[in-house]
Amino acid sequence: MIVTEEVGTVQREAWARGVLPPVESVRPGLWSIPVPMPRNPLRYVLIYALALPDGLALIDVGWDSEESWLALCDGIAQTGHHVTDVRYAAVTHLHPDHFGLAPRLREMSGAALAMHAADATLLGHRTPDDETADERTWEIQLDRLGAPAGVRAAARVDLVRFGPGEYIDVVLDDSVSLNLPGWDLRAVWTPGHTPGHLTFVDERHGLLFSGDHMLPRISPNISTIPGELDNPLHRYLLSLHTTTTMPDGLVLPAHEYRFRGIADRAQQLMSHHEERFTEIVAALRDRPESTAWEISTNVSWSRPFDSMSDRLLRLAVRETHAHLLVLAGRGHIRSLGGHPERWSLPITPTP
Repeated sequence: MIVTEEVGTVQREAWARGVLPPVESVRPGLWSIPVPMPRNPLRYVLIYALALPDGLALIDVGWDSEESWLALCDGIAQTGHHVTDVRYAAVTHLHPDHFGLAPRLREMSGAALAMHAADATLLGHRTPDDETADERTWEIQLDRLGAPAGVRAAARVDLVRFGPGEYIDVVLDDSVSLNLPGWDLRAVWTPGHTPGHLTFVDERHGLLFSGDHMLPRISPNISTIPGELDNPLHRYLLSLHTTTTMPDGLVLPAHEYRFRGIADRAQQLMSHHEERFTEIVAALRDRPESTAWEISTNVSWSRPFDSMSDRLLRLAVRETHAHLLVLAGRGHIRSLGGHPERWSLPITPTP
């Protein structure tokens, strides 16, 4: 039986217990479907199904695994539909937990796939030689950040790739309507987590589908990735500022649980990054001429730094680098260059 509830109390309790929440009817014609993410600490991604006169639209589609596919199909069945009833899938951003099942969904249902151009361009077909070159570029970046050899190894960024002849059906831009009958959804470009991250807003129904842009409990990873945004955290903070101006409504994120308080949560996330800026400046005051890696070991994380997996360590040092770029842009620190690149506080002018 589907749980009917607007604010995500059931989801929050399931998150606290470490279990998968149920499929829920958020409002008439709107369902939340949890899709597992095997071997991932986030555990599941929340897919949203919206009723259309002739079927369903989805927001995000889930991780590419058989377990995830079966969960998506079962969740859709609980709404009274079949996966072949999906007519449209709007993707918040190009990460495997959000886009991974898109090719399989389109093959099964013929659903139109929609996303922002900045992420769609990353879907291009890649040869094995291209992939090897990408991995080498990412490893060189980590070397420049001062990451040790063990962490640099297999420095692959997980992106879904299209094969030859595959494409996105609908390219969405900022403020464009999704034209879904019965809904008033428009795309809002919120870059930072990825270059083309989108949130979807329905002001008439008081809904914000936030993807990974804004989660209720954790801050999304904002990292410098070669070939993507040059200054991702700067763009993310601008996106958060945009979010503070949105009318309040129910936030439907891609992870954890539903919540209210759009502006308050955006302000909390901005404050979190300001606190991290302060930490980094203090770390450089204590240890001038540090690398991004060395700074990463001297700021606080949600878990002990030395307990993180190599994958999480790569995310951490890239996230630190994103903070360094913003601080340098503000004139609070300076790059000393070199390989690895070292950072220090600005030179104080002599009176």
